[in-house]
Amino acid sequence: MIRPILATLVAVFLCATAAAAQTAPAAEPAAESGLQSILQEHHDLVERASRQTVQTVLDALIDSEDEAVPAFLERWQARELYMRNADGLFVYVQNDRADPLVLLDIETGAELGTAGSRDLTALRPNRGVQTVIGAALVQFQLLADDPATRATALQAIERAPEPGQLHMIGRMLDEETDPALRDQAEWLLTRMTIAFAEDEAQRVAAIESLAGDVRVQARAALNPLLLTDRRVAEALPRDANIARVLEPGSAALPRADAYAMLVAAGLAPQEVTAQMRRDALIANITNGTVAGIQVHQLGTEAARARAYAALAAAGAVPPAPTEAEQTAALAAHVFYDEYREPSTAVTAAAAETVAAINTHVGLLEAIDLSLDGISLASIYFLAAIGLAITFGVMGVINMAHGEFIMMGAYTGYVVQLFIPDYTVSILVALPLAFAVTFGAGVAMERLVIRWLYSRPLETLLATFGISIALQQIVRQVFGAQARPFTAPDWLSGSLVFNDVVAISYIRIAIFGLGVLFFVLLWLILNKTRLGLEVRAVTQNPSMASSMGINPDRINMLTFGLGSGIAGIAGVAIGLFAQVTPELGTHYIVQSFMTVVVGGVGNIFGTLAGATLIGFLQKGIEWLNPSNTLAAQTYMILFVILFIQFRPRGIVALKGRAAGA
Repeated sequence: MIRPILATLVAVFLCATAAAAQTAPAAEPAAESGLQSILQEHHDLVERASRQTVQTVLDALIDSEDEAVPAFLERWQARELYMRNADGLFVYVQNDRADPLVLLDIETGAELGTAGSRDLTALRPNRGVQTVIGAALVQFQLLADDPATRATALQAIERAPEPGQLHMIGRMLDEETDPALRDQAEWLLTRMTIAFAEDEAQRVAAIESLAGDVRVQARAALNPLLLTDRRVAEALPRDANIARVLEPGSAALPRADAYAMLVAAGLAPQEVTAQMRRDALIANITNGTVAGIQVHQLGTEAARARAYAALAAAGAVPPAPTEAEQTAALAAHVFYDEYREPSTAVTAAAAETVAAINTHVGLLEAIDLSLDGISLASIYFLAAIGLAITFGVMGVINMAHGEFIMMGAYTGYVVQLFIPDYTVSILVALPLAFAVTFGAGVAMERLVIRWLYSRPLETLLATFGISIALQQIVRQVFGAQARPFTAPDWLSGSLVFNDVVAISYIRIAIFGLGVLFFVLLWLILNKTRLGLEVRAVTQNPSMASSMGINPDRINMLTFGLGSGIAGIAGVAIGLFAQVTPELGTHYIVQSFMTVVVGGVGNIFGTLAGATLIGFLQKGIEWLNPSNTLAAQTYMILFVILFIQFRPRGIVALKGRAAGA
């Protein structure tokens, strides 16, 4: 009895439960939140993204301040975003070549299951959409923890700046701690403020801040503000930003150009040229006549003008404006250059700042030219000092002096073949080049020069022959092609002060070498017995001989010393010039000019001559940069004129050379 009752109660309970389950509302799925929710709200704009519509999605993502947004934008830009066709869910895939594809959550990266490739739609934004996404991504990169990422973002903005990026740079500067990146961001902010800021006062302040900036980028930022368009009107427009008013017939606006502007603007009839008149007459020939004039009578411009006037009166051709009509048309209109920038305050500030920059650049160019002159003077001094001593003491015109320079350069090349360390090789090459050329100079003096004293013409011919012989010997041994003589890394590059002033480290080293040898030679000539004997032989060789000084020995040592210094100069010159058998010929003329202008036999005269020649040559090259060969010609003319007025040079020396 009890069991049937219990069974009935259980059945009733189960039925009631089933009925309740059928009538209860179904549980709603959990609401989406975060990044996925934003994308679902703009589902169509994400799926069919275009350059015009994608910004709406990007603004919503940026405003959400979700930490997952930067990574999502990077993957969307990289075309790694997919959409599940069944429910429109946006996902990543773990490996786009797997089958089936493993789906990943776009926020957490967690696996969401698998799907076949046909169950997904790959979202491939085009180049325009990628560009817009990249611009939005920049602001996140500007605040990234990695300095390299921030630097990349700044470079991206600098390549394609946009007005909306101004606030991004300002926000970055509020938090930037890296000095280099901060300087780069401040410069970019200044440039973008000039170009895009809506506040005129901010633009003017940014422009004025560049007054002392000589960088090319500064002028590139300012020059667009001063671009003008040439216009013509019956009167000057009141709301235009006028750069200048032009007078027809002036150098800035030739009369023909002014009238052509009127014609192009439809403000005056077209001027009829001789060719246009001729073509019109040919087109209107009828039965051998033009406007009743026989063709054979149109042999002059005056006749053709009358025929054209008759055609114009008949309405067959456009009338040609007379000179008076053209003058009246020009007088009735005003010609002017109008700034493309509408703000007068901005253009005024830009013009003033550009003028200040140009003045500063001009001063720096003068400094840079002076550095070039000093550099060239130091090269000429090293090349000529040995010749000056030789010529001053011995009166020998040594045409082979350039070959001693060449021998020094080849000595450096040979040393580098055995010592691969460029720094050590130069330290070895300098004294070795001195020894080699000193020995060659002594041998030349003992074998040839000593037999030709007081015979300058024979000396010149003999040394010229030795010069050719030395070149041929080197050509046979090393070949005619240039040989490498490499400077060490610490001599590569330049010392850059700014975008205008710079000087190479090799030139600085040569200048230092020139100063060193100037001091050493002065000490040798003024503080040693050898120097005393050299000066004695220079002043009065007969008296020096009577005092127990051997002039032959002094001549030999002096010639060897001058040749040795030439060898050291060859090592220095070979670091930046091509080491060829003809190397010395490029410097022998300048060496003789330096000696003649400065004064023979005196290191101060050589220094003065090298300085004058170096600065004058650089000045001529600056005036005529397209033809450096002309500088050599002008320099020779200058030397010829100079010796007419001062034949003994800037620092005249008494003695054998002075009286020669």
